[in-house]
Amino acid sequence: MSDVPVSLRAALASFDALWSPRIVTRVNDYDVRIAKVEGEHVWHAHEDTDEFFLVLDGELHLSLREPGGERTVVLPQGSVFTVPRGTEHRPYAPSGAAILMFEPAGTSSVGDRHDALPDHVDATTGHALDD
Repeated sequence: MSDVPVSLRAALASFDALWSPRIVTRVNDYDVRIAKVEGEHVWHAHEDTDEFFLVLDGELHLSLREPGGERTVVLPQGSVFTVPRGTEHRPYAPSGAAILMFEPAGTSSVGDRHDALPDHVDATTGHALDD
């Protein structure tokens, strides 16, 4: 990773792909990823790690399947939310959003278990910014 500051605005402007996270930096053993999102992702869960979301632009909805039932958390620009490990969740952005995620390096964007993957969802562990 670079030893110079990273402009998130410039990094987001450098790609157009939706649901295809880009790694902007690393902190210890964690990736800091940004993504442009619109429409629905897939239901998935990360068995061994929490997943942190920060909404940089737009609005992100997170549907959660919890022991008490299903609920949706709405995150406007500037909001953060952490999905606890093992919780099935489905991010979606009806009108599009830009998000930042913080999770252990190598974490798949579709978790350890997930629904069938539609073509618009990238199942990688994140691309370098210059990919």
